[in-house]
Amino acid sequence: MISFTRGVPAVEAFPQEELLSCSEKAIKEYGPQIFQYSSSFGFEPLRKFLSEEYGISSDQILLSHGALQILDFIGQCFAGPGSSVLVELPTYDRAIQSLKRSGCSVIGVPLKEDGPEIEAFQKAVRSYKPKLVYLIPDFQNPSGATMSAEKREKIAALAREFDFLIVEDIPYRKLRYRGKDLPQIRSFAPERTITLSSFSKLISPGLRVGLAYGPRELIKRLAFQAEGTYITPSLLPQALVYEFLKEDLMPGQLDRLHTLYAPRLQVMLDTLEEEFSDIGTWVKPEGGFFVGLTLNKEISAPQLLEKAKGAEILLTDGRGFFADGQGDNFLRLPFCALKPEEIKKGIHTLANLIKDM
Repeated sequence: MISFTRGVPAVEAFPQEELLSCSEKAIKEYGPQIFQYSSSFGFEPLRKFLSEEYGISSDQILLSHGALQILDFIGQCFAGPGSSVLVELPTYDRAIQSLKRSGCSVIGVPLKEDGPEIEAFQKAVRSYKPKLVYLIPDFQNPSGATMSAEKREKIAALAREFDFLIVEDIPYRKLRYRGKDLPQIRSFAPERTITLSSFSKLISPGLRVGLAYGPRELIKRLAFQAEGTYITPSLLPQALVYEFLKEDLMPGQLDRLHTLYAPRLQVMLDTLEEEFSDIGTWVKPEGGFFVGLTLNKEISAPQLLEKAKGAEILLTDGRGFFADGQGDNFLRLPFCALKPEEIKKGIHTLANLIKDM
């Protein structure tokens, strides 16, 4: 089977030898601390290390079991039942699920190649008066789109004018294979932005080390929510990540990821051009994990998934990425965990199947 489902890293990207060494150092150095109950904010040395990178204080950083759990806390703390939350259309399916579990009304704003459609976004802000806006500005999941600097600044200005909180999710930001970084949304409105990130795509998802940083009082509320949920986070993985960063292993790891993933993205884009140029459109990302394909004709998602499985292709239901339940003709195509020949074969098979349908 060729799997175009979850956005998982390539197993050959895991720095196993380095992590083995880091785990030994972490246990020898911090054993009594990381095997005991501790602060719900997370492992203090890692928070201090990150605070220097971000230019903030360590009490503005929360470490948790992946960024998605922190998003769950954000929904409970700052929105809740009946609150309106704006998201991109499409957006990360598990974010939609998390916000809905908190009782939020999730409203989608159409997404363009350079970010949300600003006029539609402004109209939605005025109409729904959201408590939160959840955005993935860099190499968006699932589309691959990157928000322009102009739109980042406009959304930050709207947050000030209409008093809502921006949740900026950036797990793919360091996976840029070409082009130049754009400023974070946070740089335009730090007092109204909580930034989420993770080491899942950079080191290992199995470690479950996610983080949030933002205004001190907001992070304090999230830490209180975390304490009531699990008392203390799992400190051994956080200490392991700290050793990885302290030993300056991340630059080499990023080089490894870029060298591995950039050619796979190019193969994906080239093969889409060969097979889908007459039946679909897609963003051409400069990084990340995904390319989002929109077919130019309506198609039944359940029927497509079933037929694809019969052709040994696994797909994710595109409707899950749309807060309004649409998305039958949308496909998220992850490429990082697939070898180039698998990408070519999978896209070719998928194109023939869709053309037949």
